[in-house]
Amino acid sequence: MDSQTSQSSQASQSPHTFQVDLRGLVDLLSHHLYSSPKVYLRELLQNAVDAITARRAEQPGAPARVRLYADAADSAGPATLRVEDTGVGLTESDVHSLLATIGRSSKRAEGLQEARSDFLGQFGIGLLACFVVAERIRVVSRSAREPAAPPVEWTASDDGSYTVRTLPDEARPEPGTTVHLVARAGAGEWLTGQRVLALARDFGSLLPYDVRVGDETVTDLPAPWDRPYPSPTTRRVALARHCHDTFGFTPLDSIELNVPLAGVRGVAYVLPAAVSPAQRATHRVHLKGMLLTERAEQLLPDWAFFVRCVLDTDSLRPTASRESLYEDETLAAVREALGERIRSWLTGLAAGDPERLAAFLSVHHLGVKSLARHDKDMLRTMLPWLPFETTDGQLSLEEFALRHPVVHFTRTVEEYRQVAPIASAQGVGVVNGGYTYDSELVEALPSVRPGTVVAELDADTVTAHLDAVDPAEELALSGFLAAARAKLDPLGCDVVLRAFHPLSVPALHLDDRAARHEQARAEAEAQADDLWAGILGSLRGSAPRARLVLNHLNPLIRRIASLRDPELIGTATESLYGQALLMAQRPLRPADSALLNRAFIGLLEWATHGESADGEDGHR
Repeated sequence: MDSQTSQSSQASQSPHTFQVDLRGLVDLLSHHLYSSPKVYLRELLQNAVDAITARRAEQPGAPARVRLYADAADSAGPATLRVEDTGVGLTESDVHSLLATIGRSSKRAEGLQEARSDFLGQFGIGLLACFVVAERIRVVSRSAREPAAPPVEWTASDDGSYTVRTLPDEARPEPGTTVHLVARAGAGEWLTGQRVLALARDFGSLLPYDVRVGDETVTDLPAPWDRPYPSPTTRRVALARHCHDTFGFTPLDSIELNVPLAGVRGVAYVLPAAVSPAQRATHRVHLKGMLLTERAEQLLPDWAFFVRCVLDTDSLRPTASRESLYEDETLAAVREALGERIRSWLTGLAAGDPERLAAFLSVHHLGVKSLARHDKDMLRTMLPWLPFETTDGQLSLEEFALRHPVVHFTRTVEEYRQVAPIASAQGVGVVNGGYTYDSELVEALPSVRPGTVVAELDADTVTAHLDAVDPAEELALSGFLAAARAKLDPLGCDVVLRAFHPLSVPALHLDDRAARHEQARAEAEAQADDLWAGILGSLRGSAPRARLVLNHLNPLIRRIASLRDPELIGTATESLYGQALLMAQRPLRPADSALLNRAFIGLLEWATHGESADGEDGHR
């Protein structure tokens, strides 16, 4: 390659600098990075606080003040905001290097790298966020590091242009920075005094420096959970008031979240009403005193959905928007530590305050059950307290196990409703495991209560506990039973005769998940082609079937069993089947609904048999 070609190739490969469309970038920030224009004030406060932190790292006795002054729009011009701080300030070279370069942050500057964790902002786009509400930004700054250097002014417009000039000493006699905003069209409301004060208090109430809007104090330290109170009752009342002001509800209780190793201080408030475990709990998180987000979702374990918390942390990382937390190992460790604090609170109540624990569990037993699934110590602690629906009433598993040598349970609410009255009458205790987490906890019972026998209650077990009918009596009713079985066979249901209490129950419909699965497969088979139907038929084998258990002690069953007309026996059997389904509160299949309608019409016809429309004898 000759020299001329080489030079041409090098020229064509020379680097170029990206051109940034500032208006487009501001639109991106306002619509995609930030959730609301209000974050502009957080960025201003953040820059001011970080500037003070940087100055105090070098001059520990330096003043620490932030002042905000808002002026409403008038005939002379749009609304404006002025923010003054006593921070480290900027030199002219800092202005060119930092303010005019998007994404560059003084927190990454040489010599400050070790102290980065002391700063709120890390991304170098804070001042740019002000263009979301401002058409023009003016910064006047004087450096504390070079006090002899004159103040410098940087003025920028939202079209991407800016100017830099030095000013006389009197423009900024002391080190620090003043930021002036001029509202863009339609954004003036964000710079009004009332709005600025509300936002400043929302974002900055826990900041460690003296922050004011005009003459109004913004900071309110110490934080409510760190204040000294004369008594536990006074503390509880004060925190309840803070919860109501923050979240809008009065809590059942408050839980201290002091985890020094995780860099966390705060409080969790127990919700006064039950909420769904699927509902995402949102929490209020401050980062070194500055409000980071009101919607932190991953701060606590999923089982702790019964609390809302407020905390301040210096260990968690914010995302670029500083409106959520970065999911990393630190957040996972904090989540575990906070979960342990809530768990300790629960065990403390169990040990020393059973009345408050009972009040809590009456509302939030589901959350504790969720925790107890994975925590054997918690399950053991809560055994005397967690409520379960049983055939003996609402009881804890501990008390139920003391009453019954075998803890029978069902996996679904429907199964429980089917068997509970009958099992109870036979002296068989049953726990309803159909509610969220309950069957898992019953099955875990032997692991925390050695010697406990747990068994799932199925149709065979229930039937085995019912008294058999005298063989001679059952033989005498063989014709009736054959007709009844023939009627229900197309529905995949057998008919058996037993004697059981209560006498008022004429029939009991029993099935289990295997029977329902077989039923669904049979329905699918009925709709399949011949080849597939043959395959399904070969798989069916001797799968379990549902059964209708007729109560031989019930007077109605005795009368029906004496019938001789096969058609009337069929109609009566269908009616008993439908009534048993309804009593079990089972969802009805289309075939079941059709059966109920058919049986109802059939009974009406038999009831009117022998009466014609004109009063003369009729016939069927």
